[in-house]
Amino acid sequence: MTPEGIRRGLTSYGDSGFSTFIRRAFCKGMGLSNEDLEKPVIGICNTWSELNHCHRHLRDVAEAVKRGVWQAGGLPLEFPTISLGETFLSPTSMLLRNLMAMDTEEMIRAQPIDGVVLLGGCDKTLPAQLMGAASADIPAIVVTAGPMLSGRYDHQHLGACTDCRRFWVEYRAGTLSSDELDVIEGALCPSTGHCMVMGTASTMASLTEALGMALPGCAAIPAPLSERLRMAEASGRRIVGMVQEDLKPSRILTPEAFDNAIRVLMAVGGSTNAVIHLTAVAGRAGIALPLDRFDQVSRETPLLTSIRPSGRFHMEDLYEAGGVPAVMKEMETLLHRDCLTVTGKTIGENLRSVPRPERFREVIATLDKPFQPEGGLAMLRGNLAPAGAVIKQSAASPHLLHHRGRAVVFTSLADLAARVDDDKLDITPDDVMVLQNAGPIGGPGMPEAGYLPIPKKLLAQGVRDMVRISDARMSGTAFGTVILHVCPEAAVGGPLGLVQTGDVIELDVAQRRLDLLVPDPELNARRMQWQPPPPAYTRGYGKLFLDHVLQAHRGCDFDFLLPNS
Repeated sequence: MTPEGIRRGLTSYGDSGFSTFIRRAFCKGMGLSNEDLEKPVIGICNTWSELNHCHRHLRDVAEAVKRGVWQAGGLPLEFPTISLGETFLSPTSMLLRNLMAMDTEEMIRAQPIDGVVLLGGCDKTLPAQLMGAASADIPAIVVTAGPMLSGRYDHQHLGACTDCRRFWVEYRAGTLSSDELDVIEGALCPSTGHCMVMGTASTMASLTEALGMALPGCAAIPAPLSERLRMAEASGRRIVGMVQEDLKPSRILTPEAFDNAIRVLMAVGGSTNAVIHLTAVAGRAGIALPLDRFDQVSRETPLLTSIRPSGRFHMEDLYEAGGVPAVMKEMETLLHRDCLTVTGKTIGENLRSVPRPERFREVIATLDKPFQPEGGLAMLRGNLAPAGAVIKQSAASPHLLHHRGRAVVFTSLADLAARVDDDKLDITPDDVMVLQNAGPIGGPGMPEAGYLPIPKKLLAQGVRDMVRISDARMSGTAFGTVILHVCPEAAVGGPLGLVQTGDVIELDVAQRRLDLLVPDPELNARRMQWQPPPPAYTRGYGKLFLDHVLQAHRGCDFDFLLPNS
């Protein structure tokens, strides 16, 4: 590929010569010289925002990328897109993931850049950037924000936000005081970076690396370490080479690359959200990822890492053990090693120099002695989830993985909030909590509400887990016997919306079953009486979302953003 640089994609004034002239004039107005304007232009897509804690250091990361670009003979030009800070957005960042993907794609496509470096980290930013980059299809490399360092409290290593949930449960149960909670609040997020457990952010960073879209070792480097800046600088150098080689995402994001990513997802006990995000990124590349493929890979791939919430350690421990390359080295025989990566080399070539993590077997197990025989996630089907559902079996209570119980139904998030702690609520530890109308359309935006709070009166009895089912999502940092992404969702007429309190539900993870034990004639009668909830939005982006979002098993992308749609 011959870089077009500043002459790429001229603004339409009806006179290409004038378009070039005025563009160069404005570039010189930014202090650039003729020599600068002959270099390949590298866009740096920076999602820095003061409303995104995970990204507050990305200005420094961008400067390191620029050093690398200059060293390799490119012209770095930084530009912003919207930024999605998980804890700051209402009703949920998932509502805006597709908007960010559109923003990313259009800014890559519209501006005169030969290649792009994508800076992101928080949960929905990496999926959005990968979706946009796959659609725009110019040379692209990802530099992730990196995980936080772990906090400290009472001689414990804290991991946000697994411990956010753990301590909040104890506070609700009355075993933790307000003063103690205040101290913990100040210790949970001790540095910049995204959550330091294997939540959605760490999972998507790991899978970005497994896909071949980031340099080896990028995912696990803690955000505050100087090595992250060196990784950013190396990525800046590399993107210039990728432009010269015309190494586009379409050459990297192949069906085999997604198989590798799914295997790494299962081996690290990654977030349930990754099922939706990988499916969406693959969809942009014209690749179908059915839930059955995730489940097949999970049955073939053992859990190899002990990272919270599926294990004991944090991302800084995985970094010390060798990061994602060490995990991939351990499972090398299961991978498609001929997949191309941003290095210009294959997965197999990248792994040749990676040592096995023999000194860190508490963190990364061997294939023949894994932490669990199957991967972290399991896909469920049955008459309650005809299009599928997902459970993080590695973070569930073993005694609940085969369970039959009476449904206690909450018809909405408002209903859940109003009744869950009511002393009059008829519920026991053996019951199954069911939340309806919290999916892509019903939520709206499929909020991370699937981690239904245990009722206070059960917490007082010592109950810390019970079977919970919804069409919502759950943070990758969360844990428990929680069934998510039930498809089709209740708000579009899925069977979940027909469940009534008192019905019996059976979960059998080993058999991958989720069934509502109600006779078909009764379900058909209920279906005749069912009415959809009123739409959450009647205008703007919200209406666009409701009109075009796909269901969870298809990645929750917009139907019109898929190839040939």
